[in-house]
Amino acid sequence: MFSEPNFPIMTRREAPPAAPDAALDESGEAASVETPAALEAIVLPICRALGLELVDVRIAREPGGAVLRVLIDRERPPGVPLHESGVSLDDCTDVSRDLSTALDVSEEGSRGPLSGRYRLEVSSPGVDRPLVKLADFARFAGETVKLTTRTPIATPAGERRKFQGTLLGVSGTQIRLTQDGHEVLVPHAGIIKANLVFDWTRVNART
Repeated sequence: MFSEPNFPIMTRREAPPAAPDAALDESGEAASVETPAALEAIVLPICRALGLELVDVRIAREPGGAVLRVLIDRERPPGVPLHESGVSLDDCTDVSRDLSTALDVSEEGSRGPLSGRYRLEVSSPGVDRPLVKLADFARFAGETVKLTTRTPIATPAGERRKFQGTLLGVSGTQIRLTQDGHEVLVPHAGIIKANLVFDWTRVNART
């Protein structure tokens, strides 16, 4: 059985002080800032070279400084359920090592949000895997999803920003899901956070 590893790495850089009013978002969680495309362009080929999928990369501002979080995954063999990760601790170690080296010699690692000391965390996505790309929403159709939008979306029951229901797939750039028994279309560009909701009762029923 695969594990769900989380293997954080501390880099050798001085952390810039986090602004007190920007350290936490409205939910009390660490606030994320937009990850530069150039930074993702550094992480993606490293993951591909190791046979891994880059699920997400984000820079978060926490009271202790900046955190670069990288989520990776590996294709599961047929029949392996979602709660069993294809990622090993060795995978996390390899990505951490190669990414640290790449950032040390890149411009993105010497300026911008990573110009000071930061913490690098590489881990598997876990059972509440984030859904980021349109392909993610198509791939996990049929699963339960929870998402939050930037602005309210009109539904038969009224406007709302938070949704939880069965993911139906993708139509163009719209995400299709059920909410309160109705199909709802949510613009992909308007989603600020989305993740799978794992049903542990299905696992318990098989054990």
